[in-house]
Amino acid sequence: MTVYVHDSQFFTRRGAVLVVIIGVHLFLAWALATGLARRAIEVLAPPIETDIVEEKKLEKEPPPPPPPEFEKPPVEVPPPDVQIQIPVETAPTTAITAVAATPHPAPPPRPTSRTAAGPGKNFPICDDYYPPASRRLEEQGVTVVAFCVDASGKLTGDPTIGQSSGSPRLDEAGLKCAKSGSGHYKAPTEDGKPVAGCGRFAVRFQIK
Repeated sequence: MTVYVHDSQFFTRRGAVLVVIIGVHLFLAWALATGLARRAIEVLAPPIETDIVEEKKLEKEPPPPPPPEFEKPPVEVPPPDVQIQIPVETAPTTAITAVAATPHPAPPPRPTSRTAAGPGKNFPICDDYYPPASRRLEEQGVTVVAFCVDASGKLTGDPTIGQSSGSPRLDEAGLKCAKSGSGHYKAPTEDGKPVAGCGRFAVRFQIK
């Protein structure tokens, strides 16, 4: 059989603690009711004082006085020197000047009539110089020959090719025909008179 033993001292201490707690609560309730707590707070925490600080206005400094004005002395301008010239009367004179006669311009020269040089009377037939090889190959073309002659129609130099026919054989045949015609050229003329000059003529090689 188990026997429980109660500790009387434990219950005594516990009861004392409860009594103290209940007493503290009762004291706080009484202090709140009577205003004692508010006075205690005022004693512990002093009231907050507020000081209003006025801003000091900055005084503006007065502007500096204007500089003194100095009077400029007047500048004297000397009067200009004016000279008056009196014209001197002279006796009228009569002068006689010779006028040269203006020459009349010479009349313009009359235009000169000219004729071009070229093959003349009894000039050889260039078809006779047609190369046989060109005939077989059926080469055809036109060779332009340039030449220079004197007033009698004779060549003054070897003729040259002015424009090629495209075939060296045909060009060479054209030069031979031009050389053989020396003395049979028609010289250029000025106002109907034969003069020395140069010209061109075309040699046509065509199979008929």
